[in-house]
Amino acid sequence: MGFGINMAKARDIHKTYIRAAREFKFQELDIEFQRAAETNNSTKQAEVAAKKQALRDAPADSGITNAVDADALKAQWKTDILGASPYI
Repeated sequence: MGFGINMAKARDIHKTYIRAAREFKFQELDIEFQRAAETNNSTKQAEVAAKKQALRDAPADSGITNAVDADALKAQWKTDILGASPYI
């Protein structure tokens, strides 16, 4: 009998990595939003707001909940919004 991965714990760790990665992203987006607000660029403000919402939603992604093994969980890292994966 081998040792398995505690997927509940792995999911929690994965979400912690997401929260850590998005901290800096939020700061960058706050600056972008301020600049767009200063120039009354509502289109840019909406784009930034959508990116921020995607970051907020990332820990609750259904792919994380549905991941059946470590590889499937690692595949749920969205590099387009979170940057480089911590699993490399």
